Amino acid sequence: MEAGSLPPWLERVAADDNYAWAIGAWRRAAASDGAWFDHAKADAVVARWPRIFRLTDDRFRGKAFKLLAWQEITVRLLVGWKIPIEIIDAETHEPSVAHVRLFRRLDLWIPRKNGKSEFLAALGVLFFVLEKVPGGQGFVFGRNEDQGKVPFRKMQAIIEVANGLLEDRAGNVRIILNKKSIFVRETGALCELLTGKPDGKHGRSPTVILGDEIHEWVSRELSDTLRQGTGSRLQPIELYASTAGRKASRVGWEWYQESVGIMAGDIDDARTLVVHFAIGEEDDWTDETVWRRANPSLGLTPTLDYLRSEFRKAKGRPVQEALFQCYHLNRWVDQVGGWLPKSKWRACSSDPDRPVWQTAYADMAAKRRRCFGALDVSATRDITALVWLFEPEEDSKIWTLVPRFWIPEATLDERAREDRRVNWKKWVDDGALETTPGDSVDQNFVGEAIKRGFGTFDVEAIGFDPWNARKLVTDLETDNLDIERFVEMRQGTPTLGEPTKEFERMVFAGEIDHGGHPVLAWMAGHAQVRFDANLNYVPAKAGSLDKIDGIVASVMALGLSMNVEIEPPSVYEQRGILEIEI
Repeated sequence: MEAGSLPPWLERVAADDNYAWAIGAWRRAAASDGAWFDHAKADAVVARWPRIFRLTDDRFRGKAFKLLAWQEITVRLLVGWKIPIEIIDAETHEPSVAHVRLFRRLDLWIPRKNGKSEFLAALGVLFFVLEKVPGGQGFVFGRNEDQGKVPFRKMQAIIEVANGLLEDRAGNVRIILNKKSIFVRETGALCELLTGKPDGKHGRSPTVILGDEIHEWVSRELSDTLRQGTGSRLQPIELYASTAGRKASRVGWEWYQESVGIMAGDIDDARTLVVHFAIGEEDDWTDETVWRRANPSLGLTPTLDYLRSEFRKAKGRPVQEALFQCYHLNRWVDQVGGWLPKSKWRACSSDPDRPVWQTAYADMAAKRRRCFGALDVSATRDITALVWLFEPEEDSKIWTLVPRFWIPEATLDERAREDRRVNWKKWVDDGALETTPGDSVDQNFVGEAIKRGFGTFDVEAIGFDPWNARKLVTDLETDNLDIERFVEMRQGTPTLGEPTKEFERMVFAGEIDHGGHPVLAWMAGHAQVRFDANLNYVPAKAGSLDKIDGIVASVMALGLSMNVEIEPPSVYEQRGILEIEI
């Protein structure tokens, strides 16, 4: 067979666009000077694979690891392509030629639940254990140690259940598995779990480097440091895998763009094999045939039933739709708009055709239901928001939102002229928006509103972002307000991630009553969310088309309620028993 012609196992997928990465990799390898394909080696590895390797999880545990088409192609390409390199003989110091693996790096981009971790770990075992490199060094890592544990423990599990790896036929231990290391006694090779940080990682000489979930990495320094240590090895290999993530994640997105450039031939790198399964930018993500193209292991894992279930949960919810495409179709996501559809938001009112918000404050005062407050203090000329969130009455799931908003009076005419999308002056006339004298929000007015709330409602706690609110809270402390009920809440993912998801769920479930407040509805209409590296999300102030302070404050208040155990009233409070001093 000529080097450039396709072998039968590639001919079978040559017409399938989903395997363009494989055909392209073969063509680029064949064009490399002196490269040749070791068919016998590739055939032997593929034949021995299910005889040695066993699957490790759930219904698959202990069953032979039979390679799927995409996995078989990947293995054949990695082990089959060879290239001659010049070396100096260690004994004679004469020039010589060694034939080594052409591919020194694997970039595997594939949706979740397609057996990525199992396959990556098995490749790690193949190159670290079965190649029997004396004094070999392997390193496994992720964004942090916990993330690196996933493929590392998978490698250990594969070694434990494999046929003839952990012990020889006489029962002698061949491989010692420790908490953070794998030691091969025959070769003296050591594979270690790393923390994910580059500190103290210099001076290593890796034969195998295995890194998982690139899309979450905050730095490429560790992978670069380890790669630079491979210079003394004849055929080291780097094994990397990931699903898609957010485009704002610089390391992951840039690595992905590099992989795409290699596949397209825009980047001259014949030593990297890119395996890529994802939907295209123009593909209809709701089409099940598209799901099949992006998930080459579909049916084995994940099942079609599982994807259909996840699709139903996501449909009609913009953020969940984006996450479905990211996790299950390998499409990178950006900031998501249309977070809270207008139809869903409008339905979250006890009477959508009547301004219930105008009487909500008095209604809550009369019922004196327990509530959680949140304050989002603006920069001097923007909107300041104060929100009270009241827990449901007995036998109800409906939480009630009562917001208040302030802007500087001197900016009202300017806003009305420059932004005709909303009727700012009507909001003021109706009482939905309040003004304070001057050209900046007078925090004394906000402070008085907070004190009034404490005197009117049963306030459990009130959250505030210390940025811009520190002076206001300090002033309230001098007014003998119970300052212990004020809780600092930073507006990042650790604080607001879970409350944001819960707020979204409650809006879609109709478990919030905002009374149709027009300012809050305006904010909800253009609120967007931003993702962190783990694809958790929070309201995006900077990315939204306009101010969303009321939505942010609502999420903050909900976050307080989620962190405080809600207890029923004391039986003595219900019966009105008087306290008697003894």
